[in-house]
Amino acid sequence: MNKRKKIRLISQIFFFALVGLISLNHYLVETGSTIPFIGSASLHAICPYGGVETFVALIQYGVFVKKIHTSSLVITSIILVLAVIVGPVVCSYMCPLGSIQEWIGRIGKKIFGKRYNTFVPRKVDEILRFARYFVLIFTVYVTTNSLRLLFLEIDPYYALFNFWTGEATIGGIIVLLIILISTLFIERPWCKYACPFGALVGISNLFSIFKIKRNNGTCINCKKCDLVCPMNIQVSATEVVKDHQCIRCGECTSEVLCPIDNTVELRIQSFKEGK
Repeated sequence: MNKRKKIRLISQIFFFALVGLISLNHYLVETGSTIPFIGSASLHAICPYGGVETFVALIQYGVFVKKIHTSSLVITSIILVLAVIVGPVVCSYMCPLGSIQEWIGRIGKKIFGKRYNTFVPRKVDEILRFARYFVLIFTVYVTTNSLRLLFLEIDPYYALFNFWTGEATIGGIIVLLIILISTLFIERPWCKYACPFGALVGISNLFSIFKIKRNNGTCINCKKCDLVCPMNIQVSATEVVKDHQCIRCGECTSEVLCPIDNTVELRIQSFKEGK
């Protein structure tokens, strides 16, 4: 495992453990116990998507959505600034739900080999990947008009860390199970087809300062970058990856996979290249 992959794995484990401990501590506080040095906020207080919903509600009505805290707005702002600089790295380095899909997906890769992540026909996949924008628009619209967390009823992220506490909804647990089972066949199905926050930060691929850049002059057209991409992006067909599905995992880069040095890189895109 190279340095970049190690850093990403460590980051994934860290944020998964951190969110898990915060969720556990929130439960323990209610029972009279606590974990030292770990915050006891609910997951709503550290949910970046809740920050998006509340931001819209603040603009429209001047109030917070129920259960959402100022901390959500702060976290959302930090992630969005980060996305402007390097793209949606939150999806591949920080999101616990994305991480667990990736980890379970390794089992699917061992079972199906090269067939893994190819079960959805490309044309169907290309249509389905825009479904998450419908989820984004619908949930933000309904939440800001009702001022309650509609998404909580089916939220797999909340269910992931609260299925054992009794706080998770049946709908959320069912959606979570569907995602985890689907992950054995499709890489990051939630990220691809349904995640509303991923849809939002994915837009940053169009204008982020750092982008995945492929050097046409040194590329040998082996298409390894296409095969390894968890989001089914055809990296070999473009010089600059601006696909809204890119999660900046870096799996396609020369540092990780590409056999030719300095051919696929995450680097600053010049103004001339962006034209």
